[in-house]
Amino acid sequence: MQDPTDQPFPIERVRAVGDDVVAAVSTVVDGKVDAIRTAFTVMLAEGHLLVEDVPGVGKTVLAKALGASVGGSVNRIQFTSDMLPSDVTGVNIYDQSSGTFRFSPGPVFANVVIGDEINRTSPKTQSALLEAMAESQVTVDGVTRPLEAPFMIVATQNPIDMEGTYPLPEAQRDRFMARITMGYPSADAERQMLADRGVRDPLSALRPIVDVQTLRAIVQTVRGVHVAPDVEAYIVAIVRATRSHPDLTLGASPRATLHLAQAARAHAALLGRPFVTPDDVARLAPVILAHRLVPVARGLGGGTEDTARDVVVRIVSDTAVPFAAAAVRS
Repeated sequence: MQDPTDQPFPIERVRAVGDDVVAAVSTVVDGKVDAIRTAFTVMLAEGHLLVEDVPGVGKTVLAKALGASVGGSVNRIQFTSDMLPSDVTGVNIYDQSSGTFRFSPGPVFANVVIGDEINRTSPKTQSALLEAMAESQVTVDGVTRPLEAPFMIVATQNPIDMEGTYPLPEAQRDRFMARITMGYPSADAERQMLADRGVRDPLSALRPIVDVQTLRAIVQTVRGVHVAPDVEAYIVAIVRATRSHPDLTLGASPRATLHLAQAARAHAALLGRPFVTPDDVARLAPVILAHRLVPVARGLGGGTEDTARDVVVRIVSDTAVPFAAAAVRS
């Protein structure tokens, strides 16, 4: 939970910390600076990240490296088809010596939780994460236990057309602030990967850039980044346009509106600005909104995520930009 003694972090120093984290993680995940920066943006915005791509492109390594760079506790859940919800949240165990039940926490009790291949487990087990993601708490046998801040789930999944997968329902996808893809590395990055991993494991050499208390202070600073009324109206206009677009059968939720504003605050802070501009919103809209949308083309074969992203890009380009909206709060 938020420590009331934490003090705001100077906004001018947030950019330096962000650059250091990105540089550190880049030593482990070669050639994916944009993906790393987006992941750290989501962390500072107190959101959760969905990383979707084919096997072997570094999804889990990105999550591990991000957790290692912030110095908090990191747990990994390898999702399989036979897992139960209690394998995620924890379970009460009867202690014969005391004659009482003792709670054994599940792996969700950590600062960074890596949910590896989340779409290889059943919907019942997937749903065990819903309360944790939405409310930063876990309820087991009627007892609610808070999760320590910062709390972030980085879930990886393979494309839905791969064998043995259970597509995430819309309600759970909506709880992820952003979705990114890794993509294959460039030839130079792949050669560098061979050279780096020939003599050592870069992940084992990664050291924390910030500790948990400092990260909490940075998050508090991000919360204070100003969003002018015109920028708020710009965010709302973009989100509402997804709900009436002819190429979509399901638009973005009000939660998406909140997530887009939170992510824009973090993006601005990482650039050293105490206020959000329309450009922050426009840059983030595709990764914040696309995974929540259901295109008309769903079920007609492939490309639904690309279709949704293209729709968001078109909506952003068609939405009037409030040029006078970058006023700084005095």
